Amino acid sequence: MGFDYFMNPVAEWIGWFPKHMPREERVLVHKLDFLILVFACFSTWANTLDVNAIYNAYVSGMLDDLQLYGNKLNYLNAVYFIGTIVFQIPSNALLTVLPAEYYIPTCEILWGLFTLGTAFVKNYNQLMVMRFFVGVTSTPCWVCNVAILNSWYRKQELGKRNAVYYCTWPLGSMFSGYLQNACLTLDGVAGLQGWRWLFIMCTIITLPISFIGIFFFPNVPSRCKSRWLTPREKELAQTRLLEEGFAPSVGLNWKVMKRVFTTWQTWVFLIIANLFWQTPYAAGTPYLLWLNDALYPAQTTADINLVNNLSTAGMAISIVSALFFAFYSDWRGNRWDSMLMAGVVVLACNVILLIWNVSNSAKFFAFIALGFCNGPINLVIAWVAESLAYDLEVRTIAIAVINMGWAVLALVLPLTVWQTVDAPRYWTGYIFAVTISALEVVMIPLPIYLERRDKRLGLHQIESATVISTDDVSLDIDNSPSEKDAEKHTGVVVVTEV
Repeated sequence: MGFDYFMNPVAEWIGWFPKHMPREERVLVHKLDFLILVFACFSTWANTLDVNAIYNAYVSGMLDDLQLYGNKLNYLNAVYFIGTIVFQIPSNALLTVLPAEYYIPTCEILWGLFTLGTAFVKNYNQLMVMRFFVGVTSTPCWVCNVAILNSWYRKQELGKRNAVYYCTWPLGSMFSGYLQNACLTLDGVAGLQGWRWLFIMCTIITLPISFIGIFFFPNVPSRCKSRWLTPREKELAQTRLLEEGFAPSVGLNWKVMKRVFTTWQTWVFLIIANLFWQTPYAAGTPYLLWLNDALYPAQTTADINLVNNLSTAGMAISIVSALFFAFYSDWRGNRWDSMLMAGVVVLACNVILLIWNVSNSAKFFAFIALGFCNGPINLVIAWVAESLAYDLEVRTIAIAVINMGWAVLALVLPLTVWQTVDAPRYWTGYIFAVTISALEVVMIPLPIYLERRDKRLGLHQIESATVISTDDVSLDIDNSPSEKDAEKHTGVVVVTEV
């Protein structure tokens, strides 16, 4: 009776893995789910909890205590993203040469400590400093975890795993609201306001999770030293990927950056991903401020609790949609039709909010439906991983470039089209949202055409490959194996340039 015995019937029924998968491979997949998803999900959940805590704290007393009037909330948001932008590409470059099982957890410990520091700030300037360093140290959380996650699974497994991983983001946002409500009961304990206790509790949750990563999280397959995988399982993990067309690591060198910025995937997915990530923007802060200012302006304790709880509704429904569209897209064998369906719904919702002169029920529906459309947007990362299967280093850094685009927009847009002083109407914001919603729908056919063109021309094909011994992998950026050496040792054919 093996490790996978009791899970197999359920896992087959829901499509977690196909029925034809051999038992040995099923055991490996179970192990990978435990080793990778457990830490990645808890880490990102804690990160989302820590980062979003400031918004719940803002409507729960921080606004008046620190005099964060006007656009100061947007400036706090901006300084966080400046820290994230600065460290985005360097972080994933470091991931290709440093052990992931130590690098990511160390950064988690650091952002936990800066979150703790937020609980004891005395003024706006101190809060700005804490937010900047939370941004810097939390950068590796998402971009590095998602890079590792998308380096271990077959293509038909990626959608579901990315969806499970994505769900930790809305769960973190939801839990932040619930935790703030609980912390309000601590108001005055040890002379601290309830919102300060929120950051303390976030730290208490975050720090232990980092040790899960140190003990369990693996590196990429070709550099995996995990004690929890046998030599045979490490070999099987690489074989599975080679069968799917995923090339192993050939090391980091300066030619990688040239390949990153000359491949069409970087630029096309940079645009598409960020269109899809920004179009449901109103489901976040604008929805929360609409609840806070338009529906419950009295700001009694009961009103604050109700706002914090209702703010989680869109997050909750995005979990359901993420799982549904992930299983659907894996079953369909493509990502574009799920994203197209979401794009059409997003466009309709943003049009409703642009009109604005509708009932509160219609607005509430639009906000919640935007939350629903947050679910399938995670599929773009699975699409990127599949499209860049032929080059692990390029895939890893391209994901950082794409996410840096999100961070730049998250910095700029609240200061321009989504200014807090325009809440809750956000006339400029909704004009912008409708425009990019239409553009994202129009953009969907482009990567489909380019992928089919590359396939027709025979570009980016792996003709042969052998499993890489983890003992032979160099971690020196200047002395990393050349493409010629990689071909000699691993049998990987150098990628043909477009």
